Amino acid sequence: MTKLKYFKESEFECDGVNCFHEMDSNLLVMLEEARSISETPFNITSSFRTEEHNAKIGGKMNSSHLRGCAVDIACDNSSKRLVILDALIIAGFTRIGISKSFIHADIDFQFFQIY
Repeated sequence: MTKLKYFKESEFECDGVNCFHEMDSNLLVMLEEARSISETPFNITSSFRTEEHNAKIGGKMNSSHLRGCAVDIACDNSSKRLVILDALIIAGFTRIGISKSFIHADIDFQFFQIY
């Protein structure tokens, strides 16, 4: 992965430990694209999680964060939420969750496998 333009590796941490190396490179490329499109800073509040950290914060057992395929982006008002959401969709994110205080974006395609 080349150096990111809009994000520092230190923005990707789990329980106080840098976890940038655990992040899916495709997610990072799409996140960079979304950030460029939005022309607004993204504050990453959650990225990769260890199983222990995920359990401690009440995350889902099969969370996409456990595979480095998801991020949560802080968002505290509807105007910023619309800009970020629009950019994520244009950048190709199809798994998006909207909360009162953040937007969840992931590229975990394991849920779409047909057996």
